[in-house]
Amino acid sequence: MASSRPALIALTALAPVSWGTTYAVTTEFLPADRPLFTGLMRALPAGLLLLALARVLPRGAWWWKAAVLGALNIGAFFPLLFLSAYRLPGGMAAVVGSAGPLLVAGLAALLLGQRPTPRTLLTGAVAAFGVSLVVLRAAGALDALGLLAALAATVSMSTGTVLTQRWGRPPGVGPLALTGWQLTAGGLLIAPVAFLAEGAPPALDARAAGGYLYLAVANTAVAYWLWFRGIGRLTATQVTFLGPLSPLTAAVIGWAALGQALTAVQLVGMGLAFGATVAGQIGGRGAAAPRTFSFSEKSRRKDSTDLTEGALRR
Repeated sequence: MASSRPALIALTALAPVSWGTTYAVTTEFLPADRPLFTGLMRALPAGLLLLALARVLPRGAWWWKAAVLGALNIGAFFPLLFLSAYRLPGGMAAVVGSAGPLLVAGLAALLLGQRPTPRTLLTGAVAAFGVSLVVLRAAGALDALGLLAALAATVSMSTGTVLTQRWGRPPGVGPLALTGWQLTAGGLLIAPVAFLAEGAPPALDARAAGGYLYLAVANTAVAYWLWFRGIGRLTATQVTFLGPLSPLTAAVIGWAALGQALTAVQLVGMGLAFGATVAGQIGGRGAAAPRTFSFSEKSRRKDSTDLTEGALRR
């Protein structure tokens, strides 16, 4: 088991790395100003695809558990984070989101009995500081509603991460089915909000259709399956420490593919955030096998700052 732990961490890390491509794909391939429709197209088709593959529906209490997890991890998280990103100055939503490891550490202590160590708290603070150096801009006044939405998004995803580990999975149900339940529930929650706020779906050309296909399959179905699989086998704190890989990936894509410059301060921030991510995995508790009973244990702006902010729009 010990020898497989680095591979498990690496596979789980592919989820936030994939999410780091979201903003570039959205700005380069998809219709402008349709964040909720994009969230719907990511969640619902992916959820239905995984349900078709798993061919397992929730039973008993898992109907409401799947609905709660889907709302926290997908349905509430997407709209709240989009709202915060549009109302806050560049990067602030990402900075608030980077406090996720600290929040998860507190929730894990409360709900899972995983008491945070001083090292965990220090590493979480370093990760948040590193992300802030990469994405934060001083310009612009803070918007109270945007700041509240960013905080609520972080609380939503962090709570969903911890509850996913606490509840684990019912007997005989794998992470594929659990992921499908949550994506479908979240997509169904987003659907009425998207149509009320944004109207009818836009016309799609081949470029946009390809972008939505990538987001639904690789960026969502596969990425969230890896994420929830990791939550079931690692500690909640270990999983959430992989989150900073998302804005870091976005910054690298902006530099390598879109010709966006990285300053020395941003490079220092990337080093700090990546170092904190690695430190969050070293010396942590071994992977916990999920238990399967009731309360079983079981995450059109063109400058590099805005690209990394958009990466937090999982």
